[in-house]
Amino acid sequence: MTGQGDQYYLLGLGSNMRHMRHGAPADVLRAACQWLGRHGLQVEAMSDIVRSAAIGPSARDYANAACIVRSDLGPRDMLALVNRAERAFGRQRRGQRWRQRTLDIDILLWSGGSHADRHLLIPHREWRKRHFVLGPAAQIAGDWRDPLTGLSTRHLHARLTRPRPLPS
Repeated sequence: MTGQGDQYYLLGLGSNMRHMRHGAPADVLRAACQWLGRHGLQVEAMSDIVRSAAIGPSARDYANAACIVRSDLGPRDMLALVNRAERAFGRQRRGQRWRQRTLDIDILLWSGGSHADRHLLIPHREWRKRHFVLGPAAQIAGDWRDPLTGLSTRHLHARLTRPRPLPS
């Protein structure tokens, strides 16, 4: 589904394994953004890289970032491209969920609003609940709005990270 004109995507990137060519997880994320740029996407912005604890059984911390890309690809074609990028960096989608991985790329938001089919859900199902996603996203796309809640990325991040009183 190409030829739709400029579309923007907010992507979340994560890595918690070294890559034999690119090095440490933070370097993997930088290399992944370059890979996306060489394969038809215009990388408009990349956030700072943050470190976060792993979810699930993996013992290794993650490097996380977000990037905004521009393309004429529709959501399903964008999913195919980011899956291709993950495979190019050695990701294999089999076995245990949340295991360590060289590269994980999620489509968080899309300028076209929401999208749902059996292969892809935009906005990403869990993105509002994860500080390691919302922090980098708010840095580069703070005014982008969640099409389901109407809240900006910056607002969602502030809600998630605001101090809460301890129970009495």
